Amino acid sequence: MKSLNKIMVAVVVLLSSIGLNAQIKNEKTAEVKISGNCGMCKKNIEKAGNVNKEAAVVWDANTKIAKISYDSSKTTQDDILKRIANAGYDSEKFKATEEQYNKLHGCCQYDREASATTDTDKTEKKEDHNSGHNH
Repeated sequence: MKSLNKIMVAVVVLLSSIGLNAQIKNEKTAEVKISGNCGMCKKNIEKAGNVNKEAAVVWDANTKIAKISYDSSKTTQDDILKRIANAGYDSEKFKATEEQYNKLHGCCQYDREASATTDTDKTEKKEDHNSGHNH
């Protein structure tokens, strides 16, 4: 009996997720590379990007590609990618801040591409760190 209930719950969840995608009007789609590592990243990226009847994000941990569907009369691809960056995940267009990235669980902290800003921040931190010591 318990296994039948679990199957019914799984079917309801599956049908409701299919229904979410079907309810997006004025639909535009895109595929975007988003940095991440694991199943927890998938959950976080999709949670940050999904908005009922407005946007649906499905991220593949192997390819690092997110398939984004959205209602172009309610949101933009940039808005979705900004929400994902605010959750700590870099895309080609928007980078998470160091603070947002550092809040990610250890297994979710992917290798970040070096940027001029990141290199400058590291140099400044080293200088500040060294200036406080008396050798």
